[in-house]
Amino acid sequence: MKRRQFLKTAGVGMAGTAIAAPAIAQSMPEVKWRVTSSFPKSLDTIYGASEVLAKAVAEMTDNKFQIQVFAAGEIVPGLQAADAVTNGTVEMCHTAPYYYVGKDPTFAFGTAVPFGLNSRMQDAWFMYGDGMKLLNEFFADYNMHALVGGNTGCQMGGWFRKEIKTAADINGLKMRIGGFAGRVLTKLGAVPQQIAGGDIYPALEKGTIDAAEWVGPYDDQKLGFNKVAPFYYYPGWWEGGAALQFMINKAKWEGLPKAYKAVLENAAQHANTDMQAKYDARNPAALKALVAAGTQLRPFPPEVLDACYKAAQELYAETSASNAKFKKVYDNMMAFRADQYLWWQVAEATYDNYMIRARARGG
Repeated sequence: MKRRQFLKTAGVGMAGTAIAAPAIAQSMPEVKWRVTSSFPKSLDTIYGASEVLAKAVAEMTDNKFQIQVFAAGEIVPGLQAADAVTNGTVEMCHTAPYYYVGKDPTFAFGTAVPFGLNSRMQDAWFMYGDGMKLLNEFFADYNMHALVGGNTGCQMGGWFRKEIKTAADINGLKMRIGGFAGRVLTKLGAVPQQIAGGDIYPALEKGTIDAAEWVGPYDDQKLGFNKVAPFYYYPGWWEGGAALQFMINKAKWEGLPKAYKAVLENAAQHANTDMQAKYDARNPAALKALVAAGTQLRPFPPEVLDACYKAAQELYAETSASNAKFKKVYDNMMAFRADQYLWWQVAEATYDNYMIRARARGG
């Protein structure tokens, strides 16, 4: 009898425990947000990061916190996504902060700067250096708080109508290029154009521009650039590890319950990792298909890279001298980069270079 009574009592206790979780869920407030993307739905990897985030947030809150995703142009144009967050039109956006260097060049550090960090270094700086701390101090001036939102990895150098053999070939070139890199190319005589992803193809097709960079093989194949420009250059020295950010209206962020902030932070990290993995998985097949279809793959000549590197260093010095906010973030990132490459040349680069040579030998 005692044993049966014990089991009965234990069963009641277990049932009480089972109903506690839904009770907690019921106490969570219902929150509905909108996120506007800077990217079209056709670019499923980069646009998809917002969907990955929204799904994770909904699942972690039993659908109490819902985020509706809108593609570029559905609420505001892609290059105005951050403005919509600043003025409170939407609660958050998914964008590349370097689109907004016209407001302040410091925005570039939220995505990538020429000859900066690779994707793993970028994450390390954001998370365990001072990267996100410094950026959010800066973004606060624009009524925004940022969470990491993906990385493309090292990008390609873009599509060109003509070959680039020397630095002189850049002079007079009209090129679609985002962020701070356009100012570097201006020093070499190029005419940079900032054009949203969905508008690049017609500009290149009509000859409004002579060259265009976007991301890499998977996206570039979807956008069809190989149909209107034959030469595909690498590497994208201006985006060694191009990061995306979820930019959140500061008042909306601060008004969230602590638990929801944690949910958003974890969902953003998931989206961040997911994007890089997708690009790494999908780029090889796309590159093979592009080359098989006649794309002429070309490395930038060392002379061109050296000229661009020199121009970048000049621009960094000039901008740091006139913009204290830029200098503060730049100095911090460059000190971090120096230590990262000290480590990278010991193990990471040595291993990768050996494996690349082994593959070339048929290994």
